[in-house]
Amino acid sequence: MAKSDREKMEILEAFDLTRCAWSAGRLAGCDPKTVSHYVAIRDAGGDPFTQTRRPRLVDRYVDKIEEWVEHTHGHIRADVVHDRLVAMSFTGDERTTRRAVAEAKEAYAAGHRRTYRPWVAEPGMWAQYDWGQGPTICGRPTCLFCAWLAWSRFRVVIPTWDRTLGTTLSCIDTMLRRFGAAPTYVLSDNEKVLTTDRVAGLAVRHPTMVAAGRHYGVVFETCVPYDPETKGGVEATVKIAKADLVPTESNLREGYASFSELVAAAAAFCDTVNARPHAETRRPPADLLAVERAQLHVLPAEAFTAALGESRLVRDDQTVRFGSVRYSTPKSFVGSQVFVRVEGDEVVIVGRAAGGLVEAARHRLSTPGRPSIDDSHYPDHPAGNGPPERKLRPQSDEEKVFLAIGAGAERWLREACAIGVARIRAKMATATELATLLGGELVDRALGAAAAAGRFADGDLASIAEHLRAGAASGDVVIADQSFSAQTGTSAWQGFGR
Repeated sequence: MAKSDREKMEILEAFDLTRCAWSAGRLAGCDPKTVSHYVAIRDAGGDPFTQTRRPRLVDRYVDKIEEWVEHTHGHIRADVVHDRLVAMSFTGDERTTRRAVAEAKEAYAAGHRRTYRPWVAEPGMWAQYDWGQGPTICGRPTCLFCAWLAWSRFRVVIPTWDRTLGTTLSCIDTMLRRFGAAPTYVLSDNEKVLTTDRVAGLAVRHPTMVAAGRHYGVVFETCVPYDPETKGGVEATVKIAKADLVPTESNLREGYASFSELVAAAAAFCDTVNARPHAETRRPPADLLAVERAQLHVLPAEAFTAALGESRLVRDDQTVRFGSVRYSTPKSFVGSQVFVRVEGDEVVIVGRAAGGLVEAARHRLSTPGRPSIDDSHYPDHPAGNGPPERKLRPQSDEEKVFLAIGAGAERWLREACAIGVARIRAKMATATELATLLGGELVDRALGAAAAAGRFADGDLASIAEHLRAGAASGDVVIADQSFSAQTGTSAWQGFGR
């Protein structure tokens, strides 16, 4: 039975102590012949800790196996090697062949393993960006634009709906605005928005991206095709961003109800990773960015907008007109210039914000006469085309005290004014007195029930309040209906005078 390195060390220590194989064997708990074996190897200048391998049937075919592994660049299968060896009169089993092939492949990989020269980033020189697959929101997949400033390790993550040319330029502008300045080079993949073709191994740049580079004062470079290891820094950024932002079983993150939630989560992620010390520099990237800005060059005041679409002014109704159709935008863009373009069957509106260009809105492409209005852009206005609900503006102290009772008081007042109830102020004063005596919550429920039932006569509110105080539900209040009446009928007078 083969001995472990620890057991061999104990055997040699026992022999050095006793200088007798028999006594060393008793101390180490092994046969004296085993002691003599390892002592002889050591005395001959060998390494007793090296495992000696017994001769194998496959040893005479090792050269041939290495030849096949070399010829196939380490891709040949062990079962194919075994079939060929059997044809060459090999009598061993397939497991022996698999072990020999594994050893040959390991030796081949060791001799052809890819090595790297350490890359020492220089301040102000390199920024990298790449795309990652984001979470699905409302059945629609999203994308994550991930950028990395090499020297300071400052990260930027921007969620988008697509990876088109206009979206890419908008993200690049936002990336540079968050850096606060521009580096010399920007490295990315060989995607079509950046590389249109390759001639003799050289990338042909997209003319619009070249113009954008001149505008910002940067040079766009691409990595080796199909070799993401040439931009490992941003690859790590994509990996970390996806692990944190995309809901999985490992991070226990809930799904996103809207795109705005994803944007907020990405901003919080950037604040976290840029504020904590980086493993390589032991300093927060936000602190190093302040140092690196001295080596970056100034950004132009205006963004590069050639690929963002046509310029439009957002009107007071929060809409822009594009193709004779009105499209709504959020309130924060009123009075500002935005850029509108068509992507597939959608209209994309991009505007300026403090951090650079942002996607303001996205609509389905519509036709003239059918404006596209998103109700979420008008949170302070009721949806639909009905009459607007007027905001209550209490003037006197009595009005303020009455409306302070609760939502039921507001509903009662609106209903009473709508149907022209007489002596409204006197009934409001009565409700205020009841709220003082019975409590505001009970009277508020009574006012709501009275408004729903259409009961505004004198004494109705006190009756309903007493009814609710006795434990009845609001739905038990009798609703006034002209079809039924407790008044005595006139049928007895029909024959009078005949």
